[in-house]
Amino acid sequence: MNYFVIGYYALLIGASCVAAQYGKRGAFMALFSLTLASFIMGIIGGENWLWTVTVGAGVVALAAGTAFSFREFLAIVLPREAAKAIRTAPLTASFGLFVIGTYAIAGIFAPIIAPHGEAEVIAQAFEPANEEMLLGADQLGRDMFSRLIYGARNTVGLALTATIAAFVMGAFAGMLAATIGGWFDNFMGRVADVIMSIPSLIFALLMLSIFGTNLTVLVIIVAIIYSPRVFRLTRAVAGNIVVMDYIEAAKLRGEGLWYLIRREILPNSTAPLIAEFGLEFCFVFLLVAGLSFLGLGIQPPTADWGSMVRENATLISFGEITPLIPAGAIALLTVSVNFVVDWMLYRSSGLKE
Repeated sequence: MNYFVIGYYALLIGASCVAAQYGKRGAFMALFSLTLASFIMGIIGGENWLWTVTVGAGVVALAAGTAFSFREFLAIVLPREAAKAIRTAPLTASFGLFVIGTYAIAGIFAPIIAPHGEAEVIAQAFEPANEEMLLGADQLGRDMFSRLIYGARNTVGLALTATIAAFVMGAFAGMLAATIGGWFDNFMGRVADVIMSIPSLIFALLMLSIFGTNLTVLVIIVAIIYSPRVFRLTRAVAGNIVVMDYIEAAKLRGEGLWYLIRREILPNSTAPLIAEFGLEFCFVFLLVAGLSFLGLGIQPPTADWGSMVRENATLISFGEITPLIPAGAIALLTVSVNFVVDWMLYRSSGLKE
C-alpha cells in the first residue's frame, strides 16, 4: 500500500466526516458510498482502478464547477426575469447550456478558430499529433482538430435546419388539423401513422438511394421522417386548446383560421413545443450522424463527425482514440441538449421545488 492509496481513503473518509458534521446528508451518502465502492474496487482492481475513480471524480468535479460558474455568469448578464429563472436551474441544465454555447461558438467562428481548412492536406496520412496538429492527421493528411471544428458547423447546422423544417411542417399541420377537425384531421392522422410505421433509418436509406445525397434532399427527407412526431404532439396540445371558451369567443367574433392559430393556439402551446424541439433535435442529430457514418449523409470533403468516425476507424486497431473524439462530440451534445430539455419540461409542467 503506497501513499496514494492511504491519501485516497483518508481524503474520502475525512470529507464524509465533514459532510456528516455539518448535516449534509446527500453529500455524506455520496462520499461514503464512494468510499465503500472504492474499497471493493481497490481489492479487485488494485491501484489502477483507484486512479480511474480519481480521474472520473475529477472530471465530474470539473464539469460541476464549470456549470456552477456558467450559471452565475448568466445570472449576472441576463435580464432580471431570465436571471431569476436561470438561478433555479440545476447544474446539469447549466452544464448543457455551456456545452451548447461552446458548440455554437465553434460552429459560427469555425474559420477563425480552426488552424487549417477543413479539406486542406498538410501532412502524411495518419500522422501523429504534434505542435501543428493537436489531434494528428486523418487518412488523407488533413488536420483532425480543424475538421472537428468545422464539423460543429456542418453536422449541427444540418441537424438544426432539418429539425426546424420538421417542426414547421409538423406543428402547422397539427394546429391546422386540431382547428379544422373532421375529415382533414382524420386524413392527416392516417398519413402520420403511415410515415411513423416505417423505420426511420430504412426510410432514409431508401429515399437517399433514389433521390441522391445532396444536402437539400437530406433535409427534406429527415424533415418528412420526424414531422409526424411533432404533428402528434401538436395535435394533442392544440386539441385541448380549441375546446376552450376563449376559442369559441374568438370564433363568435368572426376571427379566421389563421388568427386562431397565430394568436390563440400557438401562444398557449409554446412551452411543450419548445421542449419537444430539443428532443427532436437529438433524434435528427443522431440520424444525420448515422447516415454520414454509412456514407449517405454529408459528402466528402465536407467535414462531418459521422464520416470522420468511419474514415479513421482504422486507428482504433492501433490503440488510438482519435476516431472516438467525433463520436464523443456527438454524445456530449446529445446528452447536453437532453439536460436542458429536462429542465424545460420541469418548468413547463408547473412543478415547484
